[in-house]
Amino acid sequence: MNAELFDKRSCHLGEGLLWHPERQQMFWFDILENQLLGRDGDKELAWTFASNVSAAGWTGRDTLLIADETRLFDFNLETGSETFVAHLEPQDPGSRPNDGRADPQGGFWIGTMAKRGQSRPGTIYRYYRGELRMLFSNIAIPNAQCFTPDGRHAYFSATRDGKVWRTALDEHGWPLGEPELTVHEDGYFMDGMVCAEDGTLWNAQYRAGRVAVYSSDGKFIEAHPIPAKYTTCPAFGGKDLTSLYVTTARQDVSADEFAANPAHGQTFVLETETKGQAEHRVIL
Repeated sequence: MNAELFDKRSCHLGEGLLWHPERQQMFWFDILENQLLGRDGDKELAWTFASNVSAAGWTGRDTLLIADETRLFDFNLETGSETFVAHLEPQDPGSRPNDGRADPQGGFWIGTMAKRGQSRPGTIYRYYRGELRMLFSNIAIPNAQCFTPDGRHAYFSATRDGKVWRTALDEHGWPLGEPELTVHEDGYFMDGMVCAEDGTLWNAQYRAGRVAVYSSDGKFIEAHPIPAKYTTCPAFGGKDLTSLYVTTARQDVSADEFAANPAHGQTFVLETETKGQAEHRVIL
């Protein structure tokens, strides 16, 4: 599989890919530029906000639940209107949201982390039917929230530690017991991840310029190169959910590196033989 260019815009920090199943469109974020990006065929779409935005789940054909630095809000793609849903660390100006995804029960998982220049661990929260609850804390850059097809387990990573955990879920999608370590890759930064229909895990590895594939129990299967070093987030999309989209970043790229390879920060797509899961709808 060869990665092809999907969107030429160079993101400072691309993240949070979401294939909207009703609109058949891909959306993603440039966190540090406070932007939601998208495509409608050949047309480039963009919306700019007042603070860092990082992840979304779809709530309707025209609406997305979006996480920013202090809240979750429902955003109308057609009108640009925003409806407040829940507070998200409003008391902490040193934090921002990071990776997030909707679970099969209709909840929304979202991680928070320190802004650059701040040194503190991150936290994972879950919003479910009006309640925002802290799930896990003291995580070195929370990432990779994704879910098994049967909805019985969730995964998440600590990017800086190169670790991925798996946790059992109850019938309402809340974690049960203690998470178990599933993947530990010394020397790799385990960034965003998605779980395919067959249960395989597709992980974007920051600084490695690749998406690595693991079995459901954490065994390495293969890796696919991406033509930009700082890979951040994968997501399946397209008509048959077999296209793997991957965001990247340019935040750690020097001027000389960028001149030599302007692909840094762009968004790519690989045509695979693996089918992804349709993104779940968030129930507000």
